[in-house]
Amino acid sequence: MTKEEFKNLCEIAIQSKNFSLSMYSNFRVGAAVLTKSGKIFSGTNIENPSYSLTICAERVALFKAISEGENQIYAIAISTDKKKFLPPCGACRQVIFDLAINSEIILINSEKKTKKLNSKKLLPFAFGKEHLK
Repeated sequence: MTKEEFKNLCEIAIQSKNFSLSMYSNFRVGAAVLTKSGKIFSGTNIENPSYSLTICAERVALFKAISEGENQIYAIAISTDKKKFLPPCGACRQVIFDLAINSEIILINSEKKTKKLNSKKLLPFAFGKEHLK
């Protein structure tokens, strides 16, 4: 990933927080997915009073990319309003494992500092398609 791609990806993740529907938790999350073809797909968390129907920003961005025919994910940037670097939740980790196993994960804090992770380290001993055989 070039410096320009990194910068654009992070900025889109940060801007995506502005569209968050987090009226219950007030916990805004923005995400952006960079595909191998160079396209970027954004996502934000969308809450529902029935919490199990809420969807995270990471899954929104990944599902948008997949639904547009982009199934080679290069990187995922995740932005929050917290000073600490916050990892994806368990559900998002499973989806990342399934759809973006070799991607780079970029966490962005409220100060716009970044921390890079490898997606394979997010979910050790993960349940995958090989377990269905």
